[in-house]
Amino acid sequence: MSKKYTTIRKGPFDEVYRWVRRIPAGRVMNYGQISNLLSSRLSARAVGWAMRRCPDDVPWHRVVNARGGCSTDSLPHLPQGTQKALLQAEGVHFDKNGNVDMQRCRWRPAEPGREES
Repeated sequence: MSKKYTTIRKGPFDEVYRWVRRIPAGRVMNYGQISNLLSSRLSARAVGWAMRRCPDDVPWHRVVNARGGCSTDSLPHLPQGTQKALLQAEGVHFDKNGNVDMQRCRWRPAEPGREES
């Protein structure tokens, strides 16, 4: 009897998920912000694709488009408004156009030696 060994290979989106898991409740990041944190190894569009197929433990709803829009409303497997409802439950503020108030809610990781905001 032979044993099969499987190698767990890190996928290209794993680093995206690591950053998204760090976003605190009530705060958001946008696709471009995450792309910049990855030194643009993945485009903002690729970050968006990563969010479409993320593991269950990733708070996907905390990632919005550049205007602060809830971009998951276009996904067929989620009811319309799911992302906005999840964000509102965390205390995220929206502007009069229905977009996240990025001035108040954007999260930026701290530089080494500084508090995260």
